[in-house]
Amino acid sequence: MDFGIWFLMGAALVFFMQCGFAMLEAGFTRAKNAANIIMKNLADFSLGSLFFALIGFSIMCAEDYLFGFIGVPNLGIFNDFNNFDYSGFIFNLVFCATAATIVSGAMAERTKFTAYCIYSVIISAVIYPIEAGWVWNGNGWLANLGFIDFAGSAAIHMVGGISGFIGAAVLGPRIGKYSVDAKTGKKTAHAIPGHSITLGALGCFILWFGWYGFNGAAAGNLPQLGSIFLTTTLSPATAAVAAMFLTWFKNGKPDVSMSLNGALAGLVAITAPCSNVDALGAILIGLVAGILVVLAIEFIDLKLHVDDPVGAVAVHGVCGVWGALAVGLFAKPIVAITAVEETVTEVVNGLVVVSDKVTEVENVISEAAGLFYGGGFELLGIQALGVLTIAAWTFVTVGATFLLLKKFNLLRAPKEDEIKGLDSTEHGLISGYADFMIMADEADSTQGLSPVSANEAIPVVNNSNPNAKMSKVVIITKQDKFEQLKWVLDKIGITGMTVTQVLGCGMQKGAAEYYRGVQLTSKLLPKVKVEIVVSKVPVEQIIGAVRKALYTGNIGDGKIFVYGVENVIKVRTGEEGYDALQDKD
Repeated sequence: MDFGIWFLMGAALVFFMQCGFAMLEAGFTRAKNAANIIMKNLADFSLGSLFFALIGFSIMCAEDYLFGFIGVPNLGIFNDFNNFDYSGFIFNLVFCATAATIVSGAMAERTKFTAYCIYSVIISAVIYPIEAGWVWNGNGWLANLGFIDFAGSAAIHMVGGISGFIGAAVLGPRIGKYSVDAKTGKKTAHAIPGHSITLGALGCFILWFGWYGFNGAAAGNLPQLGSIFLTTTLSPATAAVAAMFLTWFKNGKPDVSMSLNGALAGLVAITAPCSNVDALGAILIGLVAGILVVLAIEFIDLKLHVDDPVGAVAVHGVCGVWGALAVGLFAKPIVAITAVEETVTEVVNGLVVVSDKVTEVENVISEAAGLFYGGGFELLGIQALGVLTIAAWTFVTVGATFLLLKKFNLLRAPKEDEIKGLDSTEHGLISGYADFMIMADEADSTQGLSPVSANEAIPVVNNSNPNAKMSKVVIITKQDKFEQLKWVLDKIGITGMTVTQVLGCGMQKGAAEYYRGVQLTSKLLPKVKVEIVVSKVPVEQIIGAVRKALYTGNIGDGKIFVYGVENVIKVRTGEEGYDALQDKD
C-alpha cells in the first residue's frame, strides 16, 4: 500500500468533515439560521485556507524554529515550486480548518457574520499554528518533551472547544434561553430544540466517517492503520451507548441529540491516543467520554449558564482534555515486527544447500507507557503540562480576540436580527428552505389565462338569505382520527374544509420531557386542525357528530371551537353571506 497516497486520501476525508460540521450545527439550531450556519462553515475554511497559506503553515512547520515556540515565516509555498511539501500543507490545512469550524456551533444564532470571518482569519493565521507547532513540529518544545497527541485531541479539539466557550460566554445567551426570577434572582434554563434531528444525525455519521481519515491519515504502515481504525470505532460506539443509557436513566427516555453528541465525544477522546492504546483502552476511554459529555453539557447549560446550542464545548473542549490525559493512563509501548529475509548457505550431508530464511525483528517505535501499563506518572505529567499550556494560550489569545470584537460592537447581532433570523438579516434569504415558503412570483395553473366576468365564468344564482347565521367551527384532535372525522362530516353534508397539521398541548401540557437535559416547558404533540364555515347545516348537529366520532373518554380527545362569522365572499362569483357557502350553480 502506498501510504503517500493514503496520506492525501485521509486529508480529503478530513475536508469532508466540514460537511458533517455544517449539517450537525444546522440541525441542532433553528431553521431561521440554517443558511447562516452553512455560510460560516464555508467562510472559515475558505478564509482559513488563504491565511494558513500566507503565514500559518510556515509558523507551524518551518525548519527555522525559534526557541521551540514559533517558526520563522517564509513564502516557500509561493517561491519554491519544485521542493515545497504540498502534501504536508494540505494535510495540516484541513486540520486547521477543523479547529476553526468548531466555534461556529457554540456561538450559533446570535453572532455577526463579520465577527466570525475575523476570528477565522486570526485562529488560522496565528493562534492554531503556534500551539500546533509545539506539538507536531520536530523542534516544538512539547514534542521534545515527549507530549503525545497523535491526531489532535488537545491541539485541535480542545482549542476549538475552549474558543467556543469563551466566545459563547462573551457573546451572551440567545434571547429566551434563560429567565430570571424577580424575587429569588434564580436563573432558569429553557430548552430551544433544533429544527432537524435528521440533519444532526447525518452530520454525526459524516463526521464519524471522516474521522477514519482524521485519525488514520498519519499512519505509517498497515498494522498501525488497522489498529487506529479499531480504536476509532470502539471508542465512539461505547461513548454513544454510555450517553444513551445515562440520559435514559436520568430523563426516562434515551435522548437522541445527546447520544449523537456521545458518539462525537468518543471520537474526540480517542483522537490523541488512537495509535497508542489497545481495544480495551479504547472502550474505557469511550465509556468515560460518553458519561462526561452528558454531565458537561448539563453543567455548562444549567450551572454556568453559558449557551452552547450544539454542545461543542463539552464534546470538543472537555472530551479533548480527557483524550489528551488518557494517553498518560492507557498508552502502551508500540513495537513493530518486521520480517527480514536473508539467504543462508549450509552444508548438509556433504552437499551445499542454499535457502531463504525469514527472521522476525522487533523494532520499538515508542517506549512511552501510561500509568496503567507500568509507565508511572511521567507521561501523565507531560500530558497534563501540555494540556495546561495549550489551554492557557487559547484562553489568552482567543479571549483577547473576542473582547476586542465586542468592544468595537462587531460581535453580537442586533436583537431584531436575532429574533427575525440571521438567514434574512445577514444574507438576504427569506429562508434556508425556500420551497416551504409562499412565493409571490410562483407560477400557478391559471397563469396566462385572460380574466372573465363572474357571469361568463359561472352564472350567479340568487339564493339570498340575508338573515342566515354563519358560524366557523374549528376542530383540533389527534392525527389518527382525521379519516374518521372526515367521513362523519361528509355524511352530514359538509365537504368543504381547511386542514392543517399543527403542534399543541392542552392544559395538562403533556408529560415532562427533556431536551439535552433541560425540561421542555410544554410537550407539543402533533395534531390536526380542521376548519369549516357553515350556515345551512346546524352547528349543534356538527358538534354532536364530531363528539360521537372523536370520543374515547381519555385525555387528548380534542376540542371544538365555535365562532361567529360576519361575512363570506366567494371570489369567483362575488356572492356574499349565505349564498357564498352554497355550491349550487
